[in-house]
Amino acid sequence: MSATEVRDGDAGEVTTPGRQRLVVIGNGMAGARTVEEILQRGGGPSFDITVIGDEPYGNYNRILLSGVLAGFEDAKEIFLNPLEWYRENDIALHAGVRVTEIDRWAKKVFGDDGSSVEYDKLILATGSRPFFPPIEGLTGTDGLTKKGVFGFRTIDDCNRMASHAALGPSGTGGRRRVAVIGGGLLGLEAAHGMVSRGLEVHLVHQASHLMNQQLDPSAGAVLKSTVEQLGLQVHLGKATAEVRGGDEVTGLAFTDGTELACDMLIVACGIRPNSELAARGGLTVERAIVVDDQMRSVDDPDVYAVGECAQHRGQVYGLVAPLWDQAKVLADHLTKIDVHAAYRGSRLATKLKVMGVDLAVMGLKEPEQPDDEFLQFSEPKRGVYKTVVVRDGLLVGASLLGDVSKVSFLMQAFDRATPLPEERLSLMFDLGTPSAGVGFAELSDDAQICNCNGVDKAAITGCVAAGKRSVKAVMEATRAGSGCGACRDLVAGIVDWACEGEAEDDPSAHYYVPGVPLTKPALIDAVRQQGLRSVSKVFDALAGGVEDAGSKMGLASLLRTLWGAEYDDERDARFINDRVHANIQNDGTFSVVPPIPGGVTSVQQLRTIADVAERYNVPMVKLTGGQRIDLLGIAKSDLPSVWRDLGMASGHAYGKSFRTCKSCVGTEFCRFGLGDSTTLAVRIEGRFKGIESPGKLKLAVAGCPRNCSEAMVKDVGAVAIEGGHWEIYVGGAAGAHVRKGDVLCTVDTHEEVIALSGRFMQYYRGNARYLERTYGFVERIGIDRIRAVVVADSEGIAERLDSAMQASVDAYVDPWQEAASPVTPGQFAPATGTGP
Repeated sequence: MSATEVRDGDAGEVTTPGRQRLVVIGNGMAGARTVEEILQRGGGPSFDITVIGDEPYGNYNRILLSGVLAGFEDAKEIFLNPLEWYRENDIALHAGVRVTEIDRWAKKVFGDDGSSVEYDKLILATGSRPFFPPIEGLTGTDGLTKKGVFGFRTIDDCNRMASHAALGPSGTGGRRRVAVIGGGLLGLEAAHGMVSRGLEVHLVHQASHLMNQQLDPSAGAVLKSTVEQLGLQVHLGKATAEVRGGDEVTGLAFTDGTELACDMLIVACGIRPNSELAARGGLTVERAIVVDDQMRSVDDPDVYAVGECAQHRGQVYGLVAPLWDQAKVLADHLTKIDVHAAYRGSRLATKLKVMGVDLAVMGLKEPEQPDDEFLQFSEPKRGVYKTVVVRDGLLVGASLLGDVSKVSFLMQAFDRATPLPEERLSLMFDLGTPSAGVGFAELSDDAQICNCNGVDKAAITGCVAAGKRSVKAVMEATRAGSGCGACRDLVAGIVDWACEGEAEDDPSAHYYVPGVPLTKPALIDAVRQQGLRSVSKVFDALAGGVEDAGSKMGLASLLRTLWGAEYDDERDARFINDRVHANIQNDGTFSVVPPIPGGVTSVQQLRTIADVAERYNVPMVKLTGGQRIDLLGIAKSDLPSVWRDLGMASGHAYGKSFRTCKSCVGTEFCRFGLGDSTTLAVRIEGRFKGIESPGKLKLAVAGCPRNCSEAMVKDVGAVAIEGGHWEIYVGGAAGAHVRKGDVLCTVDTHEEVIALSGRFMQYYRGNARYLERTYGFVERIGIDRIRAVVVADSEGIAERLDSAMQASVDAYVDPWQEAASPVTPGQFAPATGTGP
């Protein structure tokens, strides 16, 4: 039996003569990183390594769990070491096994599955768990955690919360109101995930400002204003006295006598070290497992602890950077690479993203001594706040919120206690400072660049020296920049500096789809020149006949854009949404959204929708943000009959295409209306319905600058202004990204709005990357260039753009007509297996 077979459930052990048996309890970031460090030092042949983890997975990046909860990240994408890694490195993994006992005298550990494993050296990397404060009502009558109450620590936690949120109150599928207790990093990330799912989220924090452990009150106020703009409702100075409800949460009662109704509760009040196992094993435990400078327990020379479960010199660290430092020292010690290796503690400094907002904190957040120098800059409207604390000419603290451009220099000065410039203002702003190249050269080799994955400057420059001279290659090799993403620009700068300004541009980073080695312009030229009208022909002609499943959807979208009615549609190249013309939900059912152009409907249409919802027992009928009605929970096999009974065209709420044009009531009823927004919105929807696009397109028209329909933050928006004119905005966003659109131009008529909006959309369709939304496209290309091409026709292509858009409009066919004649026999057949 090989060592890797242990992970398949065999309780046996594998030992190799001459090797020590190294057992690691805990398969989280600290435990797995320690094993990685041991392997990097060539320690693999010295040990038979067994890793025991209570989660049934490989090692994953907990920092990215908020993205999984929000639905931005696929859980499969956050794994650092999948199960194959353990097999490839001859590591025995007991996944999904909880260690219940350590027998230090027999040198054996016991699992809850009945297994036992002997060790010569034992590493405890048991991490931490969510802290649930002693609040009355957290548990139900059965003594278990009340239904609707969650912690936030694991992938399974994310999955349970997402499923509960989607189910809705009492299984109705209705929209949940979520309360999150805890205004620290963990609570903000949990709240962000729920806000991103479109839920009403209330953040409850006992302190007077957010992230009070890391930020001063002024910074906390700026952060509060920023996150409230993202849709979060913040309640400060609120101590929770009771969780209302019997066996299911219905609300919170506070010590000040007020209450908050909710049907879902996330407790994110912090973490507590998992040290009970060590205590039962007779190890000294205070706040956590007490260790010395070699991360060795103070009771047993063969037992070590690393990560959040370890207490070193009275400190317990919850940030990842100290964990990486501990792992390196422990690996040096166990492999005897450096017998003098010692962990001296860590100065707490980190950079991260909080609800998408850049944040860096280090050392003191406020001055503590009369002679401390204190610099403070605040620009709340931009969400920017900075402080610097200097003592005896050295940096002892800094906070950067919203603008972390100076973080590299400040962290270097903080870590190394380097002398500071006399002009203190340059600590916050670039005031004639050296070039970026000089700045990178001055960074020490062990300056940490990526906190999430513990990558220092030396690792990046060493990777370049080894021949990886592109940013993408270095990021893949070191993992730098693959965590929260706050350090990606810094990584790119160091790579370019290390390559002496000649970093290679990885061609694959510019491929339109990964399976065809061509940029978008080159791909379009090849497709047109060779008359490639189907996805399979593109693969045959341009990819050596090798089909790439991940490239099919992007190619299908592009070919439909280029060929219109001449496109040879191969249904296996479509995503499930585009095969059945409805939006798949997390339970395998679908949502159907009829068109309501401009948000204007009739009594008859409402009655028809209601009749269909009743006839097919639709579990949720929801008003969308685009002023339409969403019928959720429809079985795939019912889709054709639902469409027939509705008797309406597709609303295109499921594809990468034009979706809707939102409108206010304009001049017809509004006292402030300056332009007929409703009529214009209806005309826009009628013209552009269903056109293909690299990313979804959401439009809006506002009858006056009060912007009630949010036209200024749409992909394309038109706003009526004084004098009978219309401003056209492009590149706006108000979802996970928030961006006010740029003014493309000002025109006088509906016809001009439609023509120039269509021309911009066609320019975007022809030049954007696959899945790149207009806000990214506009920032990348630049509004001045877009304005020159689309409005002034600087490249002489306006007529071609207009003609191409007209061809797409002319080629439109309502996809819901397939209800009468399915394209394939199984198009609407019930799903089999686990896929839709």
